[in-house]
Amino acid sequence: MPDALDFEQPLLELETRIAALQAVDDPSRVRDEVAKLEERLARLRQRTYASLTAWQRTLLARHPKRPYMRDWCKLLFDDFVELHGDRLFGDDTAIVGGLARFEGRSVVVLGHQKGRDTREKIARNFGMPHPEGYRKAHRLLEMAAKFGKPVLTFIDTPGAYPGIGAEERGQAEAIAQNLKLMAGLTAPIIAVVTGEGGSGGALAIGMGNRVLMLEYSVYSVISPEGCAAILWGDAAKASEAAEVMKTTAPDLVRLGVVDGIVPEPVGGAHRDWEAAAGLLRATLREQLGALADRAPDALVNERYEKFRRLGAFEETATPH
Repeated sequence: MPDALDFEQPLLELETRIAALQAVDDPSRVRDEVAKLEERLARLRQRTYASLTAWQRTLLARHPKRPYMRDWCKLLFDDFVELHGDRLFGDDTAIVGGLARFEGRSVVVLGHQKGRDTREKIARNFGMPHPEGYRKAHRLLEMAAKFGKPVLTFIDTPGAYPGIGAEERGQAEAIAQNLKLMAGLTAPIIAVVTGEGGSGGALAIGMGNRVLMLEYSVYSVISPEGCAAILWGDAAKASEAAEVMKTTAPDLVRLGVVDGIVPEPVGGAHRDWEAAAGLLRATLREQLGALADRAPDALVNERYEKFRRLGAFEETATPH
């Protein structure tokens, strides 16, 4: 069990016992015991992942073996051609995007890319884009509108990079331009939160006609650690903050922030990439089919109404 989290330790112990028994010289001698342990493991696995706390879901969303953008490209698309650069400053490798085919349909795909090892994490800036990353996304979105191609975005970032250089090059403006463009884009957009959906850095590629979340992903305006540091002056209270922030997929569907949940294999997408991709593929096929015949104006109006409905507010009469 790769990189088991604390709450997964009982599962790891059972898996280790099963593996040890299966490695004996004569496996037939322990067949019954292995079967009993595997049945016990299946029950424990179902019980464990059916009762996860918000903080445990956050840890799963950040799991280092979870599929990232380039992995989804290999699992879901054919003929992916990556496009680079924003034509203004440079190429930001924290955003990956380009042209691809999804079950024979030409699409534009883009998303955040984290790294696996230390070298790649630094090269990808831990999945936190600079302004040029969002301007690269802007260029791809314009291309989708020009050629009438559906857009699929994959969100997995702690947030936009808050460094001095990023601010000097217009981080907030780059995000705002993306929001403006996506609000009026005449092509269908489906956004999927696959891991962490952090703040404006996530929303910058997240204004879709459909916004979906993988079962163990999270989506919020700030990390639990950041929220805890602000509210209680103690980032160690992140688990408490996660419970009250309502950042999990079931919470956000209930609140109307996202449109649906894509199920994951038991234990999370990192346990079985192929199965996770199969479940996501089926959902994307269904959603693209539902949007395929919408007129451009209908797509824009639907997207506008969708985001206008978010939030709770009251209107009061203006005194004369």
